[in-house]
Amino acid sequence: MDSLPVYTRSQLALRNGQDKPQIWVAYKGTIYDVTESRLWRNGKHYEHWAGQDLTPELTDAPHTETVFEKFKAIGKLA
Repeated sequence: MDSLPVYTRSQLALRNGQDKPQIWVAYKGTIYDVTESRLWRNGKHYEHWAGQDLTPELTDAPHTETVFEKFKAIGKLA
């Protein structure tokens, strides 16, 4: 995982399903591609928006961080 490319918060923000077709989210410094998830259509998942770091928001989620195991890690957050 150390060989993953590093992306800035600005680069992550563009992958919100609106500005670019990719839908990415970050959690604990790792960026995940959630583009293929039906739960992230159009870059929105309930009250959460793609293109940002969701680490502080996970405490309110009905699931644990293991949900990220379903998605491919594609980068590190700078």
